[in-house]
Amino acid sequence: MISSAAGDTEKKILLILKILSESSEPVGSIALARKLEELGLPLNQRTVRYHLRIADERGYTKPMGRDGRMITPRGLEELREAMVPEQLGFIQDKLELLAFNTTFDPKTRTGFFPINTSLFDAETFPKALQAMRASFEAGLCVSQKVAVAREGKKLGDVVIPRGKVGLATVCSVVVNGVLLKNGVPVDSRFGGVLEIKDSKPKRFVAIINYGGTSLDPSEQYIRAKMTSVGDAARTGNGKILANFRELPAPARPIVERVVAELKEADMGGIYALGNTGEPVCQISVGTNRIGMALLGGLNPVAAAVEAGIEVDNVAESGMLSYQQLVSFRDLK
Repeated sequence: MISSAAGDTEKKILLILKILSESSEPVGSIALARKLEELGLPLNQRTVRYHLRIADERGYTKPMGRDGRMITPRGLEELREAMVPEQLGFIQDKLELLAFNTTFDPKTRTGFFPINTSLFDAETFPKALQAMRASFEAGLCVSQKVAVAREGKKLGDVVIPRGKVGLATVCSVVVNGVLLKNGVPVDSRFGGVLEIKDSKPKRFVAIINYGGTSLDPSEQYIRAKMTSVGDAARTGNGKILANFRELPAPARPIVERVVAELKEADMGGIYALGNTGEPVCQISVGTNRIGMALLGGLNPVAAAVEAGIEVDNVAESGMLSYQQLVSFRDLK
């Protein structure tokens, strides 16, 4: 059994790791103590240094001289795994919040919408762009518009670390948000891997319900190498990232109008829209409901991973303004 004192130590270390994970620069004990106090955990510098030594010994943090500490990949993994019990259903809640905060208006092409942020090594980014090009051109994305940021800048809530380039892709939750603003409630059921044949959706071959996970399904599928987006883009046959939504059947005319408006603004990624009570991609829906399959915003990034390029993904990483986007075709 873990003693109360040991459990208290673990909580403090996790909170320190969380603070370090949100910074692209080393953080010293003085700054850490100040931030911990802001979060309701007043610790003096000596106590902070004590917990940092433990984190160093475990390989969670790395001393960077007088500048302070930075979190290591092992530390990020520990933070992610330790937060799982507290975050069951976290993705479901996150999708709903992002949809509510969406202000994007496809008619005026203004406002904010949700994004995914992918972090590439600066040296491999040109190769990654080449690997992603076919999937963007084939339309296996929510939008062909993206945003790029260099180290020290932000994309959504993510600060781009040293030596990295950040790529923001439009998240499919933009559809939820715009429909919600038009009075249509959307039930986000799951994220999955969708098999396509002859450039048409066939069936879901893997699904993860949003309410039962603390991690974004697309991130998990990419990490597990369960996609073949590159093949799908080149040949029309393969396995891609997709999401499944359910909507009230009487809202279909509004949905069709919004889908058309999104398409005019190079947004949307709606891959299949069913009729009342009709299965979509072999997924059944309620009697007075319609199903909708949306393309995953991280499909192009999955194609880069398939090409052997390393990337760190942060799905649903915050909001971005439409004015910050550029066409993928314009990237060098």
